[in-house]
Amino acid sequence: MILKKLSILNYKNIPQSEITFSPKMNCFFGNNGMGKTNLLDAIYYLSFSKSHLNTPDNQIIKEDEEMCVLQGEYDYEGRNEEIFCAIRRRQRKQFRRNKKEYEKLSEHIGLLPLVMVSPADSDLIRGGSDERRRFLDMIISQQDKQYLHALIQYNKALYQRNVLLKNQSPDQALFDVLDMQLSSYGRLVYEKRRLLVDDFTPVFNTYYQTICHSSEEVGLDYASILEKEELTEALSRNRERDRILGYTSSGIHKDELEMTLNHSLIRRTGSQGQNKTYLIALKLAQFAFLNEKGHTAPILLLDDIFDKLDAKRVEQIIRLVGGDNFGQIFITDTNRKYLDEMLSAMKHDYLLFKVEQGAIQLMEKE
Repeated sequence: MILKKLSILNYKNIPQSEITFSPKMNCFFGNNGMGKTNLLDAIYYLSFSKSHLNTPDNQIIKEDEEMCVLQGEYDYEGRNEEIFCAIRRRQRKQFRRNKKEYEKLSEHIGLLPLVMVSPADSDLIRGGSDERRRFLDMIISQQDKQYLHALIQYNKALYQRNVLLKNQSPDQALFDVLDMQLSSYGRLVYEKRRLLVDDFTPVFNTYYQTICHSSEEVGLDYASILEKEELTEALSRNRERDRILGYTSSGIHKDELEMTLNHSLIRRTGSQGQNKTYLIALKLAQFAFLNEKGHTAPILLLDDIFDKLDAKRVEQIIRLVGGDNFGQIFITDTNRKYLDEMLSAMKHDYLLFKVEQGAIQLMEKE
């Protein structure tokens, strides 16, 4: 899959731009705060109907403007796909595929597979367990509609159960129904997460060791209450406790994905370089998984990834993403000279852009 052209109107600090891309490598340079990350975020938005940084839609629209528009033209395995998104203040956003609006935005997830590597990924290590569960959900949902449906239904049932708990509802029969739904959908989500982690970890290890030329072992340990008992049993046993708490304390929404380096939690032992290498290897493994399981090659977005990495690790990452296993790539950096040196070492087609105050300008190749 290739993003051929992107049109932007009033997306964050980008007032208006229409950009035609290289099918392989697209590099963007400029100082911090100029709009490089916002450009990648716009591409991300077209794949997931939300911002990578979880920016609320009303804050995505450029200040003092009433609406934002994104439109992408894709070459999807030989056929054209046009995705259009319009966000208006105080209105429901529109999302269309080939001029036809989606009934549910969840129908769009997985059509345009994408992996983004950015400084915000540090939350996967430093943040709460919800960040790591979201990482698993994002991978599986892009290539498994059954999983996405189960996850949505689980969250709906969880919301309804929490409302009952907060309202001190005495309706035990309704609790029983919701507990059965949570158990059924939760079991499917758990099993698919577990299978992913088992398949994913060896690939992840290979990427990490390739990047850093080290025998350090990285790992992912998935922990869930479903390893010990059925969820219906835990929900029934804890119902009165949950009523006091006002929320559901057991379920796959409490599962944890521990990230380890040499069998210790990386958030406790990892250096800045190790953490960054860990996250980049994690995302490259995500790309490999989606590329193998899906119908088309994902787009890869690399936002300011070379900071805090030594020259050897940077060289290995460039060699990896420049290989034939990767398709279309978008890279941002603050240093044009650095990008020029990287591009000169590659034999692939590329385009270089300068980003300044939200304006995106195609530069001449040197």
